[in-house]
Amino acid sequence: MMGQPKVAVVGSNTLALIGLRQLLQSVMPMIGVDTLGSFAELTANHPDQYFHYFVSIEIVMSERTFFLERRRKTIVLTTTQQETTQLADFHCLYINQPEQQLLHALLQLEQHAHRGGRNLPPSMAEEQQRPLLSRREVEVMSLIVQGYINKEVADQLHIGLSTVITHRKNIMEKLGLKSVSALTIYAVTHGYVDIDKVKY
Repeated sequence: MMGQPKVAVVGSNTLALIGLRQLLQSVMPMIGVDTLGSFAELTANHPDQYFHYFVSIEIVMSERTFFLERRRKTIVLTTTQQETTQLADFHCLYINQPEQQLLHALLQLEQHAHRGGRNLPPSMAEEQQRPLLSRREVEVMSLIVQGYINKEVADQLHIGLSTVITHRKNIMEKLGLKSVSALTIYAVTHGYVDIDKVKY
């Protein structure tokens, strides 16, 4: 696979495709996301170039053979949490849930498949391994994304409150981030925090 790795989001609901594209780009900013309105568009667009397909359940059911052959790449977008035997071979993502829970589910998928750069193209794995933060900044970041407030972080690490505030400011500046949500995405996708420890 040459150039920027890409994933495809395939379905007929344009608004849902755009929203999912934005969430995916926040979870894995180094990946390009193409939105495709139909199976025909996917097949016309060199489908094997994509790292993953996020596909509506209707398209997967109507083109089951194609997606079964690529089941390791396929994530089925479902509107119900009920499991069916027809989907037993696929990873599924329930899309009718609040944004924070959907983001949490995406981070779980990403962490399960790519923990520590596993299964990523070499250039992406190397990028994830490059440390930008000091050991202490990583400790502060980990506690912040687990839901601790500044005073609790200070108490946990036996440092002053002003030191925590300084570390927090430095972390956000170094990473170019503006929110705790963005920091959470960074911490989980880079393997600093297990998604199961993140409160949402």
